[in-house]
Amino acid sequence: MLQAGNITRNKFYHLLFWLAIAGIWYYLRYQDYTSFTQAAWVTTIKVIDLALVIYLVNLVVVPRLLYQKKYLQFAIAFIAVVAVFSYVKMLALSVVLTEMIRNIGVKQAVYNNFVTQFFLVLASIALKSAFDYIQLQKRMAIVAKEKAEAELNFLKAQINPHFLFNSLNSVYFLIDKENTAAREALHKFSEMLRYQLYECGDRRIPIEKEIHFLKDYVDLQQLRVNNTTIEFSCEKDVRQFNIEPLLMIPFVENSFKHLSHFIDGKQNEVQIKLWRQNGSMLFSVYNTTEQKIETNKSGGIGMANVQKRLELLYPGKHQLKVKETEGWFGVELNLSLHQ
Repeated sequence: MLQAGNITRNKFYHLLFWLAIAGIWYYLRYQDYTSFTQAAWVTTIKVIDLALVIYLVNLVVVPRLLYQKKYLQFAIAFIAVVAVFSYVKMLALSVVLTEMIRNIGVKQAVYNNFVTQFFLVLASIALKSAFDYIQLQKRMAIVAKEKAEAELNFLKAQINPHFLFNSLNSVYFLIDKENTAAREALHKFSEMLRYQLYECGDRRIPIEKEIHFLKDYVDLQQLRVNNTTIEFSCEKDVRQFNIEPLLMIPFVENSFKHLSHFIDGKQNEVQIKLWRQNGSMLFSVYNTTEQKIETNKSGGIGMANVQKRLELLYPGKHQLKVKETEGWFGVELNLSLHQ
């Protein structure tokens, strides 16, 4: 809602700007024409034409060509756009200024339309480039600050892990040797903690380690939840590639968080599957549920946060679908493995 309000406000400011330009231009040039109506038509044609070419160049040509370092294509496209709009403007003006157009020579027509428009649009590109550069510097400063804070937090976290692992080992040996289930659960928890603290610092990790982490988590959940059937399926070809760490665990966590509370003895189900297809890794999590999960609220499964992370880590290389049917809630992730 806030973002939509900002967009509406920006459009309003742009409209005010062009109305101001039209008013100034009309005030300075209306005496050059035979009537106020004629001056108004000329002002409208010239301002609309200039606005259209500026927006087209700055919103389409500049991002797709200039910012992509395709300088020759940019120069050709820029000149072509200015030339086409200048010609269209001349045609429109010829309808309003029939007599005046006849008395204007070719050089003057080119100067008044193409050359003037060329430098005005070029000036707008310079302003946009300066504005984009300032915005980029601000974003880089924010990223640098967040990186520094993350590194500081990581250093602080390194103070206690050894104490924590030593404590877990002490608890492990306090558990009776006959209680193998408790020892195994504590061992899995220790391995999960070690994975999160020491191995997830890398940008990409082998998929095999992520799958092992998911299996340990599922095994621990199996000890906690009652009346639940868990199916964890991973095909053999899901191997020998790297992904971002802890990418799938939020979906698995929430599948257990939102299980149904059946009172008639009916079994809950959790289905987790991983497979590869057409150069992509496919991952799905389905669970039985009685409640409607609010995916847009922070108290729900945090889908907005997960989606944001995917967009940052895999821009244009993922598809995330949420599926909800009667008694079932599911998430399907298609992750392209192509570099």
